Amino acid sequence: MSNDVKTEQYRALAELRHQIRQFLSEGDRAARAAGLEPQQYLLLLMIRGLPEGQAPTIRTLADRLTLKHHSAVELVDRLEANGYVRRTRARDDRRNVIVSLLPRGERMLEEVARQRINELRSNGHELVRAIDRLLDREGKVASGKRGVKRAGKKRR
Repeated sequence: MSNDVKTEQYRALAELRHQIRQFLSEGDRAARAAGLEPQQYLLLLMIRGLPEGQAPTIRTLADRLTLKHHSAVELVDRLEANGYVRRTRARDDRRNVIVSLLPRGERMLEEVARQRINELRSNGHELVRAIDRLLDREGKVASGKRGVKRAGKKRR
């Protein structure tokens, strides 16, 4: 059995990449329409959407946004200057800076997030279809079967 990448896999991967880039591009436009730079929206989203138990420190936010620490600090500086976030020192370790949303930041974030969620609900099936095509193709090539049984789903 060959591990060569098949033409359909290239097509599925290209379509997935296209769908992701389109989604991100539309998100950037939505952020700008709301008066935010795309990176500002992403930082607000990271603060609000961190996994439970993770504190929104500068380091955590930089990691989640794949930014250098000083770039995250500059981004927080701009958001703080516009009244979207506030910085405070962590109680347990004063070296850590906690970033929290202010009401204005919450409103801006919600405006863009609501639009993004609605867009995903109406057009997200294209993104899911692109992922499914890639996963199904890999499963068919790897197993030699016509389809892949997914956990928790009955085959019909």
